[in-house]
Amino acid sequence: MNNSSRTDLSTLGEFGLINRIKSNTSLRNKESIIGIGDDAAVLYKNENEYTLLSTDLLIEGIHFDLTYCPLVHLGYKAVIVNLSDIAAMNGIPQQITVSLAISNRFSVEAIDELYKGIEAACKKYSVDLVGGDTTSSKTGLLISVTAVGTVSKQKLTLRKGAAENNIICVTGDLGAAYMGLQVLEREKQVFLANPDMQPELFGKEYIIQRQLKPEARTDIIHEFLSLSLQPTSMMDISDGLASEILHLCHASDTGAIIYEEKLPIDPMTYETAREFQLDATTCVMNGGEDYELVFTLPLSDYDKIKNHPSITVVGYMTPKHEGVKLMSRGGNLYDIKAQGWKHF
Repeated sequence: MNNSSRTDLSTLGEFGLINRIKSNTSLRNKESIIGIGDDAAVLYKNENEYTLLSTDLLIEGIHFDLTYCPLVHLGYKAVIVNLSDIAAMNGIPQQITVSLAISNRFSVEAIDELYKGIEAACKKYSVDLVGGDTTSSKTGLLISVTAVGTVSKQKLTLRKGAAENNIICVTGDLGAAYMGLQVLEREKQVFLANPDMQPELFGKEYIIQRQLKPEARTDIIHEFLSLSLQPTSMMDISDGLASEILHLCHASDTGAIIYEEKLPIDPMTYETAREFQLDATTCVMNGGEDYELVFTLPLSDYDKIKNHPSITVVGYMTPKHEGVKLMSRGGNLYDIKAQGWKHF
């Protein structure tokens, strides 16, 4: 093999690789409406509805650390990250499949704990576990979950579709999961240095829960219905708000302005960032794993959501040539760049 023609995956990154695969892939069945490139695939179901299909892979040592991640929480989270993708398409999840690659260091009781978390997530979100696969692994644990959902044709929301002057909204607060991870990693290092030391987690419960046991914002999908809202574009926040805003702008062919002073941050997240000597805004923009939703709405819908306790307006879409910018509290504009999780 001629190594001179070899291209490292790091030169593409995750989304560059996805785009490369997409460019070499064709849809051959009329039931395949939308394939690679959104939070979920869109398949024909009937005259009024689409089926949504999403899958995620979690690998020990890459996506989770069993030193501080209980198996029951891991099972729960593995389901949530997929349900979040269905919600990001304005859909409701209905079924999942779970596939595992397991090494011989895991006992039957350990796998029971994992599935206890999976079942807890299924029960909370009214989702059915309908199948999967199991195989052996020579290293650690690998979990692959596929989620199936449904959405009416009129309510389907993609990453593309936003227009200039659409307001940009996010659910919940951001940066908490990232700061929870920093606390857990710190306490892991303390434990490794001295196994007799007890972890100092008091007062950090919220951000640790956001990391270990996140929730999918399917509740917001029901809110859209009750408020007669139809987002013009949407995706979930898994790799950080900066990355997701760039994706929405690229897909919708727009620019954007995000206001630093509008970013929703929990006081515990802010104080923990200061404790770690981190910039809170950087954590909010690039932390990832919040599994909140970022979406755009016509300006005419502002009055419907301006007082909503779970929705914050953080900016608006601009013409493409104006770029994707963050306006600081001091009134300065900075280019938004994705600095979150890099997969290769």
